[in-house]
Amino acid sequence: MRVLVASDLDRTLIYSPSALALTMPDARAPRLLCVEVHEARPLSFMTETAAQLLSELGDAAVFVPTTTRTRKQYLRINLPGPAPEFAICANGGHLLVDGVSDPDWHGVVTARLAEECAPLAEIQAHLTAVADPVWLRKQRVAEDLFAYLVVERELLPGEWVKELTAWAEELGWGVSLQGRKLYVVPKPLRKSAAVHEVLRRTGAELSLGAGDSLLDADLLHAVDHAWRPGHGELADTGWLEPGVTALPERGVLAGERILREFLKAARSGV
Repeated sequence: MRVLVASDLDRTLIYSPSALALTMPDARAPRLLCVEVHEARPLSFMTETAAQLLSELGDAAVFVPTTTRTRKQYLRINLPGPAPEFAICANGGHLLVDGVSDPDWHGVVTARLAEECAPLAEIQAHLTAVADPVWLRKQRVAEDLFAYLVVERELLPGEWVKELTAWAEELGWGVSLQGRKLYVVPKPLRKSAAVHEVLRRTGAELSLGAGDSLLDADLLHAVDHAWRPGHGELADTGWLEPGVTALPERGVLAGERILREFLKAARSGV
C-alpha cells in the first residue's frame, strides 16, 4: 500500500526558539538538531530522535511538507531524510515538484481566488487602516496570495482579532493567529486542495496528516487519519473531528510523537 503523509511544519514538526518554550524545563530538554538557518541565525529545530524518525519516514511513505510558508521560506529548511518530491507552500498556493512550482496548479489556484473571494488589495488596505502601531511590527504579503502581520502578541487586543475575523469572513477570507503572526488568508486557498492533487498524482491509498493551527483544519479533515499536538489554535479551541487524534504532548516532543505515529501507520498500512 502506498502511503502519503502531509504534515504542517512550524509548531508541528519543527520549532523556533520561542516555540521551544512549550516543551519542558531546561533540565529535561532533549537533544536538538537545527534544521533552518537564516542570516547566520538558527531559526528552527527538531529533536535528534525526530530527525531519525523523519529519515525513516521518507523511505516508508510519500512525505509531503505542507506549509503556509512562502517558497523561499520553505526552501531554506534542511529537513533530514530524502528530499521530498512534492511540497505544498503558501497554504496550497504553490505545489512544488522537485523544488519547482507547478505552473498548472498555481494557475488553477489563482483563477479560483479571483472568482470566489475579495481581492488581496482590499484586505491590505483594510489592515493598513485598522492595525495599531502600538502592537504592529510588520505587515507583509506572501506570494501575492495572502497577507500577514507580525505583532506583539501580549499587546494585541483579542476584540480586535474578533472584529477582523468577522469582517474578513464576509469577504471570503479567514484569520489565523499563530505565535507572533496573524494570517489573513482567502478561504479557497486550502492545503487540502493541494493534498488531493498530490494524492491524484501519486495514487496513494492511505493518507495521513498533522497540524496545529486553524489553517490546518481542512488538511486534517481531508486525510484518512490525522494528529494534532497539545498546543496551538486547534488545541486551544478544543477542535476535534472523527479520524483526528489529539495528542497530550506539547512543543518539540509533540513533533517527535507525531512522527512516531506517522511511521507506525505507514508501516502497518492502517
